[in-house]
Amino acid sequence: MIGILGGMGTQAGLDFCNKLAKLNRGKLDQKYPLFVLYNKSNIPRRPENIRKYSNVLKSLVEGCKMLEKNGCKFIVMPCNTAHYWYDDLQKKIKIPILSMPKEVYVNIKKTSKKNSRIGILSTEATLNTKIYHKYFQKSFDLLSPSKILQKSSVNKSIKFVKMGKIREAEKAIRPAVNYLIKIKCKKIILGCTELPIAIFAYKSFKKIKESKVFVDPNLLIANVSMIKYKKFK
Repeated sequence: MIGILGGMGTQAGLDFCNKLAKLNRGKLDQKYPLFVLYNKSNIPRRPENIRKYSNVLKSLVEGCKMLEKNGCKFIVMPCNTAHYWYDDLQKKIKIPILSMPKEVYVNIKKTSKKNSRIGILSTEATLNTKIYHKYFQKSFDLLSPSKILQKSSVNKSIKFVKMGKIREAEKAIRPAVNYLIKIKCKKIILGCTELPIAIFAYKSFKKIKESKVFVDPNLLIANVSMIKYKKFK
């Protein structure tokens, strides 16, 4: 059984579950994966608690232990920023926790030339804690929008998704995307789980899967989860 620690935010966790379902679309009910979603929406906000490290870690541990006790074989966290606590969290949990940044790196390494430019759109906290940079810095040139674009485009888009204003979010993120394409980024990591909702709001699931530019960590980790799930069956 797949354990999903959600609530960071709620839409992102539901988006992950939706992608798990879509990967198995057309099959019998009994062919869909068994999973438990713990929508632990009371986890302290990650960006504001980077310095109050133990506050978030304690809540993440509580959530993972609940999934562990309920028979899950591994855990997924559909939140990029939460992976700042990944190493210490994994030490306290007996079952594996999939690393979203690591799986994104492994995927891009297979499909992109070394030292190529890779763009990342994410929260400021994800950028500041360098959870993606630590994987990418030796092999790729990881680039993000300017501080002005971060605030006026990326942050605004994320906020709109959390408010349920998807059309506004899709419009807000365009300037940041255009900037990364203009500076010749070969791939763009949607490094906040709200952003795929904004980018792909009005596109089919087929187009999402076939995207040559955008890397959706939620979809990628859903694929990895299915591969791992089948090994446990």
